[in-house]
Amino acid sequence: MKSGLGDMLRQAQALQEKMEEARRELADSEVTGNSGAGLVEIVMACNHDVKKVAIAPELMGGDKDVLEDLIAAAVNDAVKKVETESQQRLGQMATGMLPGLKWPPF
Repeated sequence: MKSGLGDMLRQAQALQEKMEEARRELADSEVTGNSGAGLVEIVMACNHDVKKVAIAPELMGGDKDVLEDLIAAAVNDAVKKVETESQQRLGQMATGMLPGLKWPPF
């Protein structure tokens, strides 16, 4: 019985190490969210750090409210892509060990 518990602990530790490695890889991965048919682009790392904001020149002299809405939409698009990428990378590991567990928890 003790060896079974020891094996489980080793598996849990190995899973934790793999997940930490995946998190580091995610922090280096980037996604691009956009809105307005590409008029606003947000480059975001998969740890939710915004790396770049690109706004088409033709929007600069326009309506401030429209620009704000397009930026918000591009950020939201990037966040959804980050969540998808995170779920794909981390979720497979967690569900393999603990069926029914949704990871990451967002």
